[in-house]
Amino acid sequence: MTTATPAAAPVGFDRNLLESLIAEQGLPDWVAEKRRAAFDAVESIGLPDRRSENWMRTDLRMFKPKAWGLRPRPAHGDAVEGLLASAITSGEAAAECFPEQSCQAPSETTLAGRLVSCDGHIIREELDPALAGRGVLFGAAERILAEHGEAIRPHWFSVIESSSDWFAALHAAFHRASAILYVPAGVRIAEPLSVVAAISAGGVDTSHVLVVLGEGAEATVLTETTGGGDASTSHGGFHCGGTEIVVGRGGFLRMVNLQNWNTGVWHFARQKAVVHENARLQWTLGALGSRLSQVAQDVALAGRHADAQVNGVMFTEGRQHLVYNTLQHHEAPACHSDLLYKGALQDRSRLVWRGMIKVDKAAQKTDGYQRNDNLMLSNESRADSIPGLEIEADDVRCTHGATSGRVDSEQVFYAQARGLSADEAARLVVTGFFQQVFDRITIPQVREALARAVCSRIRRIT
Repeated sequence: MTTATPAAAPVGFDRNLLESLIAEQGLPDWVAEKRRAAFDAVESIGLPDRRSENWMRTDLRMFKPKAWGLRPRPAHGDAVEGLLASAITSGEAAAECFPEQSCQAPSETTLAGRLVSCDGHIIREELDPALAGRGVLFGAAERILAEHGEAIRPHWFSVIESSSDWFAALHAAFHRASAILYVPAGVRIAEPLSVVAAISAGGVDTSHVLVVLGEGAEATVLTETTGGGDASTSHGGFHCGGTEIVVGRGGFLRMVNLQNWNTGVWHFARQKAVVHENARLQWTLGALGSRLSQVAQDVALAGRHADAQVNGVMFTEGRQHLVYNTLQHHEAPACHSDLLYKGALQDRSRLVWRGMIKVDKAAQKTDGYQRNDNLMLSNESRADSIPGLEIEADDVRCTHGATSGRVDSEQVFYAQARGLSADEAARLVVTGFFQQVFDRITIPQVREALARAVCSRIRRIT
């Protein structure tokens, strides 16, 4: 894909930019104070170093904070439309896949709402009027905070810790082009709502996503990132984002995060969900792009009988380096969590997964499970799997597992002996490896689109 040349030099992340953002948006004072407090943390906290367990396998020496800043609004033209067309869920990107069912072009998706941004500016904002009439709030955070600030205030930047590290603080201070979904109690939304964040080559995205479901509410949210420069150019990109999820009592949320940046983008994100009593969360993550990713994905089971299923599909190539730290925090009794991450690596890429199941003393009758499987498609790739348990209760069932290994040469030989090329054999083997997690994705369009995107990247096994 051809990306646009940077339109203008970025404006650096400093206090002058912070104050201009505050003045430009005209939001309630409490929003501005959260920004200023986060910027104070930016000035007092340095970049993370390898003394921290979550960062000890992340090399930030090539990341230059002063090289990045927010950009003016891009022209809404062919370049922006080209970026959006490259999104996995658009179904428009060409792919030559092995002709299995899971690799077919994705079906069209009817959306209940859509928010699209580019280089930190809202480009498109839509919501089904019938849902708006039932009290659903969806769209640009700046608008919703201005019109419904008191309803959103208890949740806005209340789930993730803004001062946990330099990137979290920078995001809390300079978030822009953010999205909010608020579903009142008892409202069930049948069609998905989509949030797509794109950047041009060298662009910056600091968007924030907040999803709040009231008691007994139900919704499906698809978020995706796309664009930026690739590893062969001098213009990559920078994403510093955050996601907050609150699933109210008896609610059910299907959440999908697809990270599909080009291979020159630095990707940093904090993502956390709080699941209350008798509520359910199905959270699917796809990690296919970026130069370097450092993501914290946390789930807090805060009410009795809360349930969370977390699915991860990761595919790396070239010199990509992806680090994902997951936490299943059981705070209340009789909760269930089930995490399955699968990764495939080719070329000289590297995957790091560090998972933790934490069980508080009060969380008796906990049932927690986590598993990470990695498939090495080259001799130079590397996968680090680090599962962990921290249990304070005495009546629990918590288990974990991790595997890393090469493709069975007999499988490849068997496929080639029946007329498949080396590339087709590789696609067949890798698709089969991911099928277990694909089967857990209950949204057909996402399952098909993600399988197609993985298939398009697979080359012969070396």
